[in-house]
Amino acid sequence: MQKLLFPLLALFLLTTLPACKDDTKPDPTPTGFGDVVIEFENRAGDETLVFGKDYVNAAGETVNFSTFNYFVSNFVLVSTDGTEYVVPKDDCYFLCNGDDADSREITLTNIPAGDYSHIHFMIGVDSAKSVSPVSERTGDLDPAGAASGMYWSWNAGYIFVKVEGTSPQAPVEPSTGQRIFQYHTGLFGGFNSPTLNNLKEVHLDAPHEAAEVRENSEAPHVHMYVDVLEMFTNPTNISVAANPTSHAGPYSKTVADNYADMFSIDHVHNH
Repeated sequence: MQKLLFPLLALFLLTTLPACKDDTKPDPTPTGFGDVVIEFENRAGDETLVFGKDYVNAAGETVNFSTFNYFVSNFVLVSTDGTEYVVPKDDCYFLCNGDDADSREITLTNIPAGDYSHIHFMIGVDSAKSVSPVSERTGDLDPAGAASGMYWSWNAGYIFVKVEGTSPQAPVEPSTGQRIFQYHTGLFGGFNSPTLNNLKEVHLDAPHEAAEVRENSEAPHVHMYVDVLEMFTNPTNISVAANPTSHAGPYSKTVADNYADMFSIDHVHNH
């Protein structure tokens, strides 16, 4: 019996051990190019922003919004291994309009395949592009077209963020009889003479999973929140009663410092 048992045991080990061998290999480094879609969802605190609806700012005042527009540009994607991809500048100037959902879904094209866990970009339009010939500022940057309401012709510069609305705490505007607030924030440092530089950079990490860019696959979808109420707080609480308007004056720095943190990534949806 023992003479038969040992050959059978040897045969069992020879036939089963190879099956237990770990033949798994690490996934190959992805190659090629793909796209990244970014959707900017305008928010007011913990809910979707609705124009014409009342909200409360950090000063305890009632605010009702009618306009929330902003420029985003100069995108850089950072992969999980730290590699940076700088999106060509001419391909990444976008005007997001509060009343146009399509304008708030942008696509970054021809991105090298990889897993991207960090993104940074600029709120506004950089100085080089702001002072470039008008012929080089087309599409969302066309001062006579898409950007006509977001450009100061008298100051040769773009309005980076435009927020308008009404509030019962705001003073009455004599020309309209309405209680309005209005914050038009721009300034890139000056063209012919120095000005404030209200350009702001945003750095964000994906909270759960990286954006997986793959060739011939559906583009990952980055869902980003943009909280208009952040403009009224941190580091300074803004009161519409005390400061109902701000354009190119010194107070614009306070407004820009506040809205610098109004962006956040809620989630990434991969293919």
